[in-house]
Formats: sequence, C-alpha cells, structure tokens
Amino acid sequence: MSQIGNIFQGPEAFAAGRGLFDAHPEVFFVLGVHPCEGQRCTPACLAAMDAAFAAEPRLRAVGEIGLDFHWPDCPREIQLQAFADQLDLARARNLPVVIHCRDAEDEALTLLEARGFAGYPLLWHCFGKGPDLARRLTHNGWHISVPGPITYKANENLRQAVPFIPADRLLLETDAPYLAPHPWRGQRNEPAFTVFTAQALAAARDEDPARLWRRCGDNARRFFGLTTQA
Repeated sequence: MSQIGNIFQGPEAFAAGRGLFDAHPEVFFVLGVHPCEGQRCTPACLAAMDAAFAAEPRLRAVGEIGLDFHWPDCPREIQLQAFADQLDLARARNLPVVIHCRDAEDEALTLLEARGFAGYPLLWHCFGKGPDLARRLTHNGWHISVPGPITYKANENLRQAVPFIPADRLLLETDAPYLAPHPWRGQRNEPAFTVFTAQALAAARDEDPARLWRRCGDNARRFFGLTTQA
C-alpha cells in the first residue's frame, strides 16, 4: 500500500495533527466536520478550513461530511446546514467530497441531487447497503468505497450490491480504527487488514483479487488527484 488517506475532523484536529506526518509524504489528507459535530461548523470554522485548503496541497478532499441520524448528538437541522455549507466550500475550492451517511440516505440524496451534485466528484464512504442504493449512487456518477463488513457472514446484502458498482468507481477503505474485517472483527482496524476486504470484494464480483487491488488503488489516486509514490 503506497498511499494512505488520513481524515481530520475539523480544522483544530488538522492544526494539531498535521505535523505527525511531516516525515510521511505518502499520507494525504481529507478535512471536514463530521455530521455528529455539526454544531462546530460555524463561520469561523468554515473560514479556517478554507484557509487550510488554500495553504496545504496535501489536503485533497472535503470530508467526511454528510448526515448521521443514528446518533442524537446533533440536531438534524444543524447537520443539514453544516452539510450544505461544506458542500459550498468544496465547490468553491473545486475539491472532491467524501460523504458520511448513516440512517439518512434519503435526506442526503435529496440534498445532493437538489444542489446539483450529480456528476460531481463524490465518494460515498463506508458503503454498507444493498443494490438499490448502489444503483442510485452510480447513476449519479459517484464513487463508492467498501469497508471490512463485506467480510461478515451475515452481510449478504452488501455482497449482492457490489457487482453493480462500475469497476472504475470502486474503492477499498479501512475506516480504521473501526470495522475491522473478518478474522479481525472486533479488534482495532488498520490499513494492513484491507487485504481481507479486497479478497471478499473480489469474490463477490468474481474477479481476480490482485487485479481488483491494483484497480481500486488506481481509482483512489485518480479520485484524489494523487501521483504514485515510489
């Protein structure tokens, strides 16, 4: 694995943690305010994020942003506003978007489609639903990343969905430190475990694992505008 994306949840986290990667040019960054912390997405926060994107070329996308109605931490109205504001930031900066969506698919899709994001470079992070959602996302021209739960025995709905994802819009992800694949389920996840996710994904698509691994890496580099590291 030659490149890794690290997500910073807010400008404060970015300012505090960016220096940890000074000696690791293979790591690129994604920055956004998570929907569960939508109260933090103030005008000052948005301005700080905009300044960070202007100054740091390793910041490659706005994310994870979106909606999460599973937890009651942040009122839905605040989440919707934070989501919309960060979409505006991404469009103004001409940056890709990484979406977090949990128990709010209809609302997220309605907002994205109404604001003209069909065809925009958008990655649906941590996809875990079935064929209907996969078809709608790909109809909009978006990318989909698949995490470790595709390896879970009971997750047949996800395995049935992945053949509908076009080969050039399919990515792998860790969601580390969460959602470790089998046989590491329940333990701290890490990028090395992605090989188990790739094997399960390849089996569900009836593809060669090594070929799928390389193609997903190429898709990720293209989506985030990266160059190959030696």
